Amino acid sequence: MKFATKAIHAGLEPDPSTGAIMTPIFQTSTYVQESPGKHKGYEYARTQNPTRDALQNNLAALENGKHALCFASGLAATDAILKLLNPGDEVISTNDLYGGTYRIFTKVFERYGIKFKFLSMDDAQHLEKHITNETKLFWIETPTNPLLNIVDIRLYTELAKKYNILTCVDNTFASPYLQNPLDLGADIVLHSVTKYIGGHSDSVMGAIITNHKDIYDSLKFIQNACGAIPGPQDCFLILRGIKTLHLRMERHCENAKKIASFLLQNPKVEQVFYPGLINHPNHLVAKKQMNDFGGMVSFSLKSQNIEDAFLFMRKLKLFSLAESLGGVESLVGHPASMTHASIPKSEREKNGLKDTLIRLSVGVEDASDLIEDLESAIG
Repeated sequence: MKFATKAIHAGLEPDPSTGAIMTPIFQTSTYVQESPGKHKGYEYARTQNPTRDALQNNLAALENGKHALCFASGLAATDAILKLLNPGDEVISTNDLYGGTYRIFTKVFERYGIKFKFLSMDDAQHLEKHITNETKLFWIETPTNPLLNIVDIRLYTELAKKYNILTCVDNTFASPYLQNPLDLGADIVLHSVTKYIGGHSDSVMGAIITNHKDIYDSLKFIQNACGAIPGPQDCFLILRGIKTLHLRMERHCENAKKIASFLLQNPKVEQVFYPGLINHPNHLVAKKQMNDFGGMVSFSLKSQNIEDAFLFMRKLKLFSLAESLGGVESLVGHPASMTHASIPKSEREKNGLKDTLIRLSVGVEDASDLIEDLESAIG
């Protein structure tokens, strides 16, 4: 079954009681049992919900996985994965990553004895030198947030297997339509479903997909025991959004390429970060492991004055200044003061994230209108 067909049909069946083609919203907290322990597969809605089950089955199919679990947010999913570790264990992470991930690593789980190393994943031999007996997990973002670095997933999953280390790939920026890390050897795939998978800026959710039954069983226990589950209404909205994921991603990519090309040729732009550009340092890796290059573009103006960056963002009319990404509408963000403010300035700058960097989530509007908006704001 090809992706577009899976997005609409995989794991989903018409409601057996009514024939409804859309999965119903099972807005219930509990389920009636015939006698103690005798029920229809559902006991309590924190543990199971039919709307959530349908979404989890669909997401597993989209990532070519066997098992999926949904959580109340992307960070709730991250939290669950980190609870697989024990005090003294170590995580090696990409050094350019979402600020919320950095925050939960350093401000929450370091307090419980988990250690984190933030390293460039451009050089596998250099990174290998940092592996110790305590290293239990590689945490990979690709494309990274916000500098759009590309990590060679196959290279690092093979390195991880050499040392019996788990690999988790945050696939949020790519979506399952553009990239399938499980096919490249990853043990766990993470999504902020809030972003491209939902695609309409109306729900907050996270998801984990894996092929390993033991990992799934442990995460399923954590999902139930800790209770960070999404509600059935949100599951319904995400199921609806998934049905157009392939169509939306094609337009996101098409528009982003045009905008990256425009920015690259603009004399007031200093640098453009987009893996679809031939001059991107890992363009060939992206071309190898992705079906297209995504809808995220970051750039910096030649002016090093942060006020000029702020002025540019204020002048935009179609790009809305807001947190998040991946919706049908175009957004602009300032990572240093918004999504990555929790990372100390010295760490941001060491990893190449300047205070003047601007991040675009390119929507599905007409590309010529978006370019006109950017051109007018740049001046």
